[in-house]
Amino acid sequence: MARLGDIATVRSKNAGPFEITFDIMFPDELGYQNVKATGVISPALFARLYGVSENECLYAEYDNGWAIKCTILRPLPSGAVGDCDTYGSVKAFPLQNVEIPIDP
Repeated sequence: MARLGDIATVRSKNAGPFEITFDIMFPDELGYQNVKATGVISPALFARLYGVSENECLYAEYDNGWAIKCTILRPLPSGAVGDCDTYGSVKAFPLQNVEIPIDP
């Protein structure tokens, strides 16, 4: 097993005041294809980790760029009272710890 954060660059950021986007970028095609083939990274994963519906996940795999992207609605608008991550940058931490069933 390998942690996603150990085999790919995982980041999150604002996609406007009401959405957060997640980028998973791989250093090579083989790593990207191996992770993609496991099926672990999916809209269902984002829904489970971030408490949204799968229908609210705008999910895309970019084979030519060795990357996966998902955009979800923020639970609160950026900067609203109670928002603890104005820039959306710490939302990636749960995703970085996802276990991928491959050898690192």
